[in-house]
Parts: sequence; structure tokens; C-alpha cells
Amino acid sequence: MYGMLDISTSGMIAQRQRLDVISSNLANQNALFDANGQLNPYRRRSALFAPGNPSATTAQGRKFGVHVAKIDVDSSPVQPRVFDPDSPQAFKSGPFKGYVAETGVNSTVENVNALEAMRAYEANVMAAEATKQMMASALRLIA
Repeated sequence: MYGMLDISTSGMIAQRQRLDVISSNLANQNALFDANGQLNPYRRRSALFAPGNPSATTAQGRKFGVHVAKIDVDSSPVQPRVFDPDSPQAFKSGPFKGYVAETGVNSTVENVNALEAMRAYEANVMAAEATKQMMASALRLIA
């Protein structure tokens, strides 16, 4: 049976994955270089939700709930805003010569998104608890 508990559970899993993405953004907000040591600022990621739960065991169950459809990477061009020609991270040539690259991760926005994800997770927990209480009450009426 695919019921409200499963729907709430899929919501909790999706919000946890969203919070993982937000944590990654905050952890990498100052990462300007890639694994090869090249200047390549970290690109902000965001979790995109879609209806349904592809991991459900029944066809009806796949219609309900929510899941993270994909992790989107910000593709906007790097717009350095800090002029510091003495910095080793500054662009050495081109139109941004002397400017320091930025990751595009805004810690205030990420913290607000994290609070929203935590509140949504808590709402799913409360919905699951209410569902469990309703099921217990129904079983007491039957017995």
C-alpha cells in the first residue's frame, strides 16, 4: 500500500537531498580553482524537484510523492566584481584583467534556502506523525 506515510517520506528524502546541495554550495563558496589548479570558480548548484517517486515499488506509488529530478548547475557567466590586481587569484588578461573571480554563491540566499528546506522537512515529519496517529486511532476503532 502506497499511502500518506510514503508521500511524507519521499518529501523528507527530497528535502534532505536539497539540504545536501545547499551545504555543498556553502562549503565551496570560496573555491576559485578546479582540481587541476586552473582558475575555474565553483558554480552554484540547485536541486530541482519533480512529482512522483520513481523508486516506488508499484505503478500507483510512482505517481505520488516527490523526488529530486536533477541537480542544476548555474551556467551564468562569471562576473567578477572585486578589483584587486595584486591578488594571485586576479585575472591576468582579458576584459576582467585585475578583477578577482567570484563563485556566485550568496551565503545569505543559501542560508534562507537551508531554513526553508529544514522547515519543509519538519512539515513532512509532522504530516507523517499525524498519519501514524490517524492509523493508530483507526486500528483502535476496528479492534
